[in-house]
Amino acid sequence: MPAPYFVAASSRAAALVGLDPALLAQEDFVAALTGNRVPEGAQPLAAVYSGHQFGVWAGQLGDGRAILLGDLSGPEGTGGRMELQLKGAGKTPYSRMGDGRAVLRSSIREFLCSEAMAALGIPTTRALVVTGSQQRVMRESLETAAVVTRMAPSFVRFGSFEHWHYRDKPDELRTLADYVIDTFYPELREATNAAANPYAALLAEVTRRTARMIAHWQAVGFMHGVMNTDNMSILGLTLDYGPFGFMEAFDVNHICNHTDQGGRYSYANQVAIGHWNCYALGNALLPLIDSVDAAQEALDVYMPEFERHLDLLLHAKLGLVDTREGDRALIDGLFTIMQASHVDFTLLFRRLAELKIDAAGSDEGVRDLFIDRAAFDAWAQRYRERLRAEGSVDAERRAAMNRVNPKYILRNYLAQQAIERAQNGDFGEVNKLLAILEQPFDEQPGHEAYAALPPDWAAHLEVSCSS
Repeated sequence: MPAPYFVAASSRAAALVGLDPALLAQEDFVAALTGNRVPEGAQPLAAVYSGHQFGVWAGQLGDGRAILLGDLSGPEGTGGRMELQLKGAGKTPYSRMGDGRAVLRSSIREFLCSEAMAALGIPTTRALVVTGSQQRVMRESLETAAVVTRMAPSFVRFGSFEHWHYRDKPDELRTLADYVIDTFYPELREATNAAANPYAALLAEVTRRTARMIAHWQAVGFMHGVMNTDNMSILGLTLDYGPFGFMEAFDVNHICNHTDQGGRYSYANQVAIGHWNCYALGNALLPLIDSVDAAQEALDVYMPEFERHLDLLLHAKLGLVDTREGDRALIDGLFTIMQASHVDFTLLFRRLAELKIDAAGSDEGVRDLFIDRAAFDAWAQRYRERLRAEGSVDAERRAAMNRVNPKYILRNYLAQQAIERAQNGDFGEVNKLLAILEQPFDEQPGHEAYAALPPDWAAHLEVSCSS
């Protein structure tokens, strides 16, 4: 790319691989992380994969605009090796009719959301740095090019296995599966119950991780937008940030991707689609598992794991220490009145922490979010009774709830404001927003505007697959 420039870097991601974030703005790093210079010792590659897109088999896809530079090992205690991948650095053997580029808009969105999700405790790939250029690329309109350097222990996808299965290449399929097991799941060969069929054990573990990841998404109101099998990580990480969104006015059927006309990847459908994708992986692994019953048993762990994990997350969000009969009805009742009043998802749970057990006027902040306040009052009475039953202490519960209910999320309008300033050469808002999102549970005095209800114009923002 001509005349690349530095946009922003994540010091937290840099620490994972032992890099000084201050160095990332230097000319040689900018060149390397834009794809203009191959770093010493790197052996860049683009990976092939296939996938189901919007439920339809799409055949061969592959890293059409992603180049893996290699991997780095971080300091002891930081989590081990990380692969570094450039997204948007130009054409690859799998670019098909594309130009191999990404745009500044989508690169900033992926950069900010990757780091925001990590700060929320949600399994995710990470983003190290964004670089840009005045090179023009055409999407829905003429935009400028950019590259985001992202990191993960592996970028292998469900579609990586589908590729070799549908091409009837059992040797390559086994090689890939053995690599993933030996590198990332070695315990599957050591466990007595898994040793006889490590491929079924692999399917079961990936299915569990996927279920837990999607439980995290649902609990924080995150919507991926494009849950194609080529966008599903074999490590259970949130992968490929395109037309994502965080729930604002709650609508269980909300569709964050305006390309998704049928709502396949709506908030409500994410749970079932995650399971569907695991079935697609199971079908690809079936020649290695060699038993439909064993594959089905592995896939059957999905819903119990999802429900167990979501239940834990929702109890924590409501400040409930133990689990009791009637809790499911209490939680479902909250989501019912949230749906009826289209309450802001994030503000609701944050403000709910301020409710006091024995002070009826202490819930005005959360009550004011509801159109039907009588419905909230009735629910709040049940909630208070439940809190009394377990001897809840207001101050302790408030502190616990604020540790799991974020005050700050990456709302689309906040990202859009940062993008528009960056498109005019001002990257200050990108860096400010990153710093805020890195501390999502803290009060952060002076930044309250970033946690407020979105302005009216934000309702008209649309995100799509175009990036």
